Amino acid sequence: MFRLIGFLLAVTVIGGAFAWLANRPGELLIEWQGYHIETSVFRAFVILITLIAAALFVWSILRHVWHSPAVIGNLMMRRRQKRGLEALSVGMIALGAGDRATATRSAIQARKSLPNEPLTHLLRAQAAQLSGDRATARRIFEAMLASPDTEQLGLRGLYLEAERVGETEAARHFAERALKLNSKLEWATDGLFQVQCRQSDWAGALKTLEVARKNGQVDKKTADRRRAVLLTAQAQEAEEHNPEAALNLALDAHGLAPGLVPAAAIAGRVLASRGNTPRATKILQKTWVRSQHPDLATAYAYARIGDSPRDRLDRVQQLSALTPSSPEGPIAVAITGIEAREYEAARAALKPLLHDRLTQRIATLMARIEGAEHGDKGRVREWLARAVNAPRDPAWTADGVVADRWAPISPVTGTLDAFEWRVPVESMNKSQGDLLARKLEELVALGSPEDITPPASEAPVATAPTGPKATDATVVAASPVGPAEPAAEDKGSVPATTVAKNEKTESTARVGAAETAAKVPVTKAAEAPASIAPKTRGEEKVIREISPPREVSTPEEAVRTRVSDKPGAKRDRDPRQIDRRGEPRVIVAPHAPDDPGPDDAGDQDDIAPPLRPQRA
Repeated sequence: MFRLIGFLLAVTVIGGAFAWLANRPGELLIEWQGYHIETSVFRAFVILITLIAAALFVWSILRHVWHSPAVIGNLMMRRRQKRGLEALSVGMIALGAGDRATATRSAIQARKSLPNEPLTHLLRAQAAQLSGDRATARRIFEAMLASPDTEQLGLRGLYLEAERVGETEAARHFAERALKLNSKLEWATDGLFQVQCRQSDWAGALKTLEVARKNGQVDKKTADRRRAVLLTAQAQEAEEHNPEAALNLALDAHGLAPGLVPAAAIAGRVLASRGNTPRATKILQKTWVRSQHPDLATAYAYARIGDSPRDRLDRVQQLSALTPSSPEGPIAVAITGIEAREYEAARAALKPLLHDRLTQRIATLMARIEGAEHGDKGRVREWLARAVNAPRDPAWTADGVVADRWAPISPVTGTLDAFEWRVPVESMNKSQGDLLARKLEELVALGSPEDITPPASEAPVATAPTGPKATDATVVAASPVGPAEPAAEDKGSVPATTVAKNEKTESTARVGAAETAAKVPVTKAAEAPASIAPKTRGEEKVIREISPPREVSTPEEAVRTRVSDKPGAKRDRDPRQIDRRGEPRVIVAPHAPDDPGPDDAGDQDDIAPPLRPQRA
């Protein structure tokens, strides 16, 4: 609008000027060098304007011709830039999509069109990485270090390459150099922190963590937790040779993270060794309320030097009362009670856990109680057998690795504060089961091998009752030493069943028949509980069940032996059931299989249904 008004005003002024000249005629006379020129003023003014316009036109032509090479160069450069930008765009999209061929082709085109562009170097390096050409990628990143504009980009690329091939020292060098250039680079701070943790450089990791905290890269809660773990790692290393420094570090860590178990345990142990019992108990109680752990209970029990086992039991009972819903309290009471020979107190502490919350550690403690209080090796074996099949206890776990001791970093990934006190999620394989069984046998003295495996001629005899009231087979506990005695009833255990059968696998008892004697070879494996076989068409079968020996890998490989009521009846024998003396070897699982399958020989009606454990 304003331009239109201005144009109209200009035309009006010019038109008015020409009208003004036309209305005022005059003569203009010019004599120069013998030339005599005579014209009107209006015509002379028009001729002057025409000459000026022609001069300007000629000047523009000459100027255009003079600058034409630069114009042509600029035109070509703009076209080249356009092609380069298109190549960069297509290449970046191809990198994101994983199109190696397109990314490589775009990188070549971008290098031709924009050779000095930083994005071109990045596209070339990432295209080489996508193609698996690590040497080319590293060479490109190293070339970026020469320019201040691309130095940080080159350092990051070299750091990632070093991390990929496991060159820890090189990765640390690149991260430190990048952090010096720009302390706000989050990848450099995190990378240097991780490398320092993997190398156990706790002091350097603390400094890097402080830098990250100042730049706002981690929040206060996370920074305090990481600092507490790093201080605990330092205290753990200094506890043996420098208790004073370990105590100061552990107290600082406890102040930052009161629920950190290792820090409280170290502080409690050092304070207790110095006789500062009140402060040690205060720290241990504060952490116990947040995180119940056996190390805290042990440190609390021995917080006062010179206490008797009974005094330690009283102290642990007070600690357990702080967290009545946690199983770690009763377990700690049971351990201390066994040490103090207060077996009734230990048994009473574990009683609420025997049904729904039974674990391997609880079953092992019950075996220790039975062995120490009564010397009942049968009950000891029964609890050890239950320990093998019981759920696992919590342990220090990180990235699938179970450790006996807390560590500040994961042994797999090197991540800080990766260990957690929880039940391992992986299932226990055969080697772990065998290791657990051997460990349990070492914890509880089970006697000599001669007592455990008697000769076949001296095997104990288990009998079945007779009489009209014997509707179910009587449970008889097999013991490795001494005569067979009825198993003691326990609310927390499952009754054991003995199967009647002789060495030559002859004959069995019917309901109301005479007693049938049988010799049962006892193996070193723990005896497992079983139930009583029900009647089948008025007949009662007594089935033999014991735990698999060492050569049986899983309970499913156990074999149930059927005893025929027909004299001389043939039976199919599994080769695994024949021992070196040529006699049948009875191998029965801790739990009967759901469907053992019919026998090939004998009447199908004689097959006893599957056994299922029954509670006393």
